[in-house]
Amino acid sequence: MKWSSFTATVVVCVVCTAAAASAQLGEVARKEAERRKTVTSSAKTYTNESLKSAPQPSSPPASSSPAAPTLPPPNASADPSDRKKDEAQWRDRIRGEREALDRAKTFAEALQSRINALNTDFVNRDDPAQRSVIAADRDKALAEMERVKKEIEQHTKAIPTIQEEARRAGVPAGWVR
Repeated sequence: MKWSSFTATVVVCVVCTAAAASAQLGEVARKEAERRKTVTSSAKTYTNESLKSAPQPSSPPASSSPAAPTLPPPNASADPSDRKKDEAQWRDRIRGEREALDRAKTFAEALQSRINALNTDFVNRDDPAQRSVIAADRDKALAEMERVKKEIEQHTKAIPTIQEEARRAGVPAGWVR
């Protein structure tokens, strides 16, 4: 009996609160509608035509390092055929480095799989002669893995170096992306 009366009391309170809240919400909506009717002018609307264009600077902005000379890029050429050759050279250079990095990463993954297999095989063998052969193969694979990791590091460093060289040479960024 106590639970049913308690539950009924809670339900009555919730219903009364919901009814009061909905009545307040309706009143707020009614007042907002009346307010909108009384407002006659809208806020200013800006369009491209109403905005003034920014004035062009009279001189180029000063560089941050005044001692840096502004020389024409050494690899830039006015001849379109030379520019196409330059573009092909830069693109081939960065592409070659990225392909070498991808090859090295693929080889490293294959080596890691081989090392894992050799470790498993080593653990599962009981014969000392077979274990020594597997251990020698595993050591060779680990040494090769260290060499490949250094190669990956070199290729990873070479890509930003090429991009920096291209930037200094005045090469468009799209050529070395």
